[in-house]
Amino acid sequence: MTNRRSSPRPPVDLLASTLASVSRFGRGINARPAAVRPAVPLELYEFEGCPYCRLVREVLTELDLDAMVYPCPKGGTRWRPQAAALGGKQQFPFLVDPNAGRSLYESADIIAYLFETYGHRPVPAAWRLRRSQRLSSLAASALRPRAGTRARSSRAPDQPLELYSLEASPFARLVRETLSELEIAYLLRNVGRTRLAEFVPPFVRDRLSLPIAPASDNRKAFQARAGRVMVPYLIDPNTGVEMFESAAIRRYLLETYAADAGDVAPESVAA
Repeated sequence: MTNRRSSPRPPVDLLASTLASVSRFGRGINARPAAVRPAVPLELYEFEGCPYCRLVREVLTELDLDAMVYPCPKGGTRWRPQAAALGGKQQFPFLVDPNAGRSLYESADIIAYLFETYGHRPVPAAWRLRRSQRLSSLAASALRPRAGTRARSSRAPDQPLELYSLEASPFARLVRETLSELEIAYLLRNVGRTRLAEFVPPFVRDRLSLPIAPASDNRKAFQARAGRVMVPYLIDPNTGVEMFESAAIRRYLLETYAADAGDVAPESVAA
């Protein structure tokens, strides 16, 4: 299987993804970990590029919660029928909490549920401004109008993949878009930043030999596993592959699971 690379696309992709993050004013970067972590991962049926799904993913990052993501892009046939069977309709986002036997539609209802059930605190004032949050998220989606929204033919892995990510990372977004288009289920491990020192870019940390001890559970587990905290980081239990770098991950996903490799960015920068 060969890759067809389009030279203008990588910088355009990254620029648009960066602008999408900027348009959300830092949402999906910081974490104030939840008071309680679910014993079993939450299940989220959604697709990258959906403005309402983005709001839920941002809150998952903010609460440092994991979720098993079942991508349901337009034209998808792998997880959309399952979502309809569970909830009665194909509407996204759709959250299933196996810990409480709850299932919810509507981003605002899901956000309230997550803060109250796992954050043990009221919904923050910024999240109660529903109209402004939705308009801002719609604007972010407009910057990536098709990415992650439409299914492409792929081979389903036997086991779900695992992705360390934080919602606002423009590099991680590119990987999530590819996973969404390929309808590949994955365990989303959120590693939002909890301390000012964690905003120092990885290459600066390396150059200065600056050790930064992670504070959150997910960051601690990530560093213990990978030796450093840098997103995106993909784990594929089907092949034993574990890797950093968004372009390398996208290329791997296309070559391994896509029916047609298509275009993929040839290079990336650490996030």
